Amino acid sequence: MAGARPSKIVVCGVGLIGGSFALAVKEYFAARREKSALAGRCDELHIVGMGRTRAPLEQALQLGVIDEIATDWASALEGADLVLLGMPVGQMEAVMRAMAPHLDAHTLVTDGGSTKADVVAAARAALGAKIGQFVPGHPIAGAEKSGVAAARADLYVGKRVVLTPLPENMPESVQAVRAAWETCGARVSELAPEEHDRVFAAVSHLPHLLAFALVHDLALRDNADQLFGFAASGFRDFTRIASSHPEMWRDICIANRNALLKELDAYMAELLRTRVLLASADSAGLEAMFATARTRRDAWLDTFNTQGK
Repeated sequence: MAGARPSKIVVCGVGLIGGSFALAVKEYFAARREKSALAGRCDELHIVGMGRTRAPLEQALQLGVIDEIATDWASALEGADLVLLGMPVGQMEAVMRAMAPHLDAHTLVTDGGSTKADVVAAARAALGAKIGQFVPGHPIAGAEKSGVAAARADLYVGKRVVLTPLPENMPESVQAVRAAWETCGARVSELAPEEHDRVFAAVSHLPHLLAFALVHDLALRDNADQLFGFAASGFRDFTRIASSHPEMWRDICIANRNALLKELDAYMAELLRTRVLLASADSAGLEAMFATARTRRDAWLDTFNTQGK
């Protein structure tokens, strides 16, 4: 294929993130072929799937998400332009160590992990002198359902993808990974790995932790069936992300626990302030807090909608 976009992609971990990436790039290539047919051009794309277990890969092949299942890294990486690592962050280092001996100099690697400092450390340990070929990334476009059956080609359209480039990355390598995500319709920005982890501890990891904790609390009560029986849209909206993949979020919380603990402590202090307002029946204080929160959230939603997320 002409330009920076790859013609052979290896997706390791063909779930929601990896599967949606594959479908989006397939759709882009299909559109290019249709537009260039009259000129006699036919850009080709071949997507290879890798994973821990066979069943999800067979499902991905049946659904047309991937074109081939590979059982070893040597064959998977032969002629590959880009590798997307879509597994939970706790598995990254072992996978990188397995692929490193077979990684050609022209093959770029990126990931979809929700934490970055730990993934970068794993990459340095596993890839060694090939670290410059790894351009870390994080697509901000997950969903509460996981697995390849939940993958869809439009998952990344208008959504943000954060790259956290390394000093060893060549500018053209970063641009190639950026172009791949832009092919999916994403808006790409950049942060340092540590800054990324601080930001997402507050706006992603903490909300998931709270949603899991609330549902867990209610689920263990003696009257759990009654509580869930009366729960409605407010509870559904607040706890939607508690349907997320437990293994993935276990790894995220552990990997980013230092930043997440700071955010959790700050939130617990906020809850104590809120409790004081409630215990003292401070209606003016509660209303002021609610108004500040609503105003800030509405302003965020206006930006969110304007950007087409």
